[in-house]
Amino acid sequence: VQLQASGGGLVQAGGSLRLSCEVSRNAAHINIMGWYREAPGKERELVARIISSSTTNYAESVKGRFIISRDNAETALYLQMNRLKPDDTAVYYCYVNGWTPVSGSVYYWGQGTQVTVSS
Repeated sequence: VQLQASGGGLVQAGGSLRLSCEVSRNAAHINIMGWYREAPGKERELVARIISSSTTNYAESVKGRFIISRDNAETALYLQMNRLKPDDTAVYYCYVNGWTPVSGSVYYWGQGTQVTVSS
């Protein structure tokens, strides 16, 4: 599985961005698709995830503002970010937890896309 994230950029507070993550599939069964973020001086934070194609979880800090979604083929993952705040400034990484008979449970990561929110 290979992941390619895009869609980051500079936006003013209150604005919106949509992140995309292209997922190149192999035979892995996908359990979880999601987004993490890392900001300077802060711990890595789980932003949102989709578990087993249906259940979604969000960090408290983004609930009501961000929406995670994916396509039915599990080849694309999205993060719609609305009402952005300066605290949302971070590098955003998409990830997939997959499973194969050979490797078992494996995590795959995209390269990260920078989101900067100006006040």
